[in-house]
Amino acid sequence: MSAHAHKHHTIHREHIHHGWNNAFAPRLKIAPGETVHFETVDASSGQLTQTSTSADLAKLDLGRVNPVTGPIYIDGAKPGDALKITVLSFRPSGWGWTGNIPGFGLLTKQFPDAKLHHWNYDPGLAPAMYGPGGRVPLRPMCGTIGVAPAAPGLHSIIPPRNVGGNMDVRDITEGVELYLPVEVDGAIFSVGDTHAAQGDGEVCGTAIETAIDVALKFELIKGAHLRSPRYVTPGPVTNHFDKKGYEVTTGIGPDLMVCARTAVSEMVELLSRRFGYSPIDAYMLCSVCADLRISSIVDLPNWVVSFYFPRVVLD
Repeated sequence: MSAHAHKHHTIHREHIHHGWNNAFAPRLKIAPGETVHFETVDASSGQLTQTSTSADLAKLDLGRVNPVTGPIYIDGAKPGDALKITVLSFRPSGWGWTGNIPGFGLLTKQFPDAKLHHWNYDPGLAPAMYGPGGRVPLRPMCGTIGVAPAAPGLHSIIPPRNVGGNMDVRDITEGVELYLPVEVDGAIFSVGDTHAAQGDGEVCGTAIETAIDVALKFELIKGAHLRSPRYVTPGPVTNHFDKKGYEVTTGIGPDLMVCARTAVSEMVELLSRRFGYSPIDAYMLCSVCADLRISSIVDLPNWVVSFYFPRVVLD
């Protein structure tokens, strides 16, 4: 057998877990420099299907959301090292969903009811379709990608952590190099919550949630002592949206969360009035394609949060 025979591994979709725990037994042990293909499950752990309704979303078992595939053990990884992950490729499935889950998202008071939207898209990366006329360019990404924390026991997968996890960074796409702090021997890495597209902020709490197979390459940076994740993008991050410019709304005040809510609410109102979307559809569309930005955070006592909605989506 050649020296290269062990370079590529696959972890199948039945090997998922919910929550982080450094005591979980690894599904696979690899050497630095090797590549792993991960089959992922959508964020509902398969509770939602192509025939599901908003009523099914209302009954979602939240204990089973955000499954991650893994974990894997990287030989030689020690606390204080950084795990370097290169995102090699995505194989999208062709179906996804966006949901407004009661009690979850930025505008929970404004949108208390469950609403489910299905997306059927061309895995060859044609635009995804939405409701009464929005078309969102596909841009697959990893929502949850991380390693186990040093603290013992089971930790919820929902909040992001200093070791990564459910960061929902829409720019962790093909070609990105991600560096994560290692806190336990072997790093204990898992990935999931793959999205076909997402806006910065993921404001309704979900993006285009979809099963996507991901190929990742793993390397170690010894003694890096990172305090939090870092990443490098291989090129522009908004050129799929930039062509026609943006509609931008703002929130201004002393509280960044309130500013963010105001900016998003204002965009929901703009889209509803000008383009005829129902407010809930506008809100969900914002979650998959519009970007929250902190425009100003130094002019006491008020901050400016801007919300950029790409006009190309409305063509």
